[in-house]
Amino acid sequence: MLDWDGIRYFLEVARTQRVSAAALRLGVQHTTVSRRIQALEHELATILFNKSKSTGFTLTEEGMRFFAYAEQIESTLLSAREDVSGQSQTLSGHLRVGSTEGFGNYVLAPLMTDFQRRFPAITLDIMPVPRFISLSKREADIAISLERPQRGPYLCTKLIDYSLKLYGTAGYLAGHPPIRAKADLADHTFIGYVEELLFSDRLRYLEDIVLTDRVIFKSTSVIAQYHAALQGRSLAILPCFMAAQDLRLQPVLEDEIALTRSFWMYCHEDLRQSRRVMALWDFLKKSVQLNAPLLRGEASRLLYLE
Repeated sequence: MLDWDGIRYFLEVARTQRVSAAALRLGVQHTTVSRRIQALEHELATILFNKSKSTGFTLTEEGMRFFAYAEQIESTLLSAREDVSGQSQTLSGHLRVGSTEGFGNYVLAPLMTDFQRRFPAITLDIMPVPRFISLSKREADIAISLERPQRGPYLCTKLIDYSLKLYGTAGYLAGHPPIRAKADLADHTFIGYVEELLFSDRLRYLEDIVLTDRVIFKSTSVIAQYHAALQGRSLAILPCFMAAQDLRLQPVLEDEIALTRSFWMYCHEDLRQSRRVMALWDFLKKSVQLNAPLLRGEASRLLYLE
């Protein structure tokens, strides 16, 4: 019989690709992790990792096949522990949620404090990052993304549509040529993304509105763009759920310039059996739908479930 600790150590190394990082997450010495991996490879009579100083521990073909089985074992054990220990009744344990940067900071984080108020025995990790979250590496239990995953054993739902508009400060609009039509934008400068570093084509929208040579400030971070716009030197296209909450920003040509994008929420299919994961899933669906007016730019504050 395979030892569960060996499988657990294997999963952490596969996800982090570093023995030191896996040891940190497991709370053990790196020598312990190395010893467990060697023992597992000996037990399976195969090499699970290619080891390199530059790329770290990457899965071999046999390792990738074993990884799929190991994840199934992990999910089954987590569900069994939750059910048998009574955690399904008290909803205790730990959850990790990953999302896009702006949504994670301006919508998800405050909503998660409300979730924790309702379920105080659940601890949370919130990861708002300007990239895709990898569920295959178990970076999160639930991910919220700009794109629907194209493949994988995932439970997936469209969370909500949201709007983006062109914004500027009152000071900027008062001190620069008036904007009455899209043609007037040629006299203004803009803030946008670093095009070659975009993690999703769904963020590629500014080039359809203005000439690229008018974009004088670029960042990979939408929060950096938001703070740059607040300085009153250029205009920026921002999600309404961020800008509409800040009275210092005013929409520009909102009848002509309004973009729509979508958020998708997904998790591993195996986690459908986890009641704490499904409690968070249902809470997010209801809370985000309640805030549809904010995400469309029709409201200026976040609402909470009764």
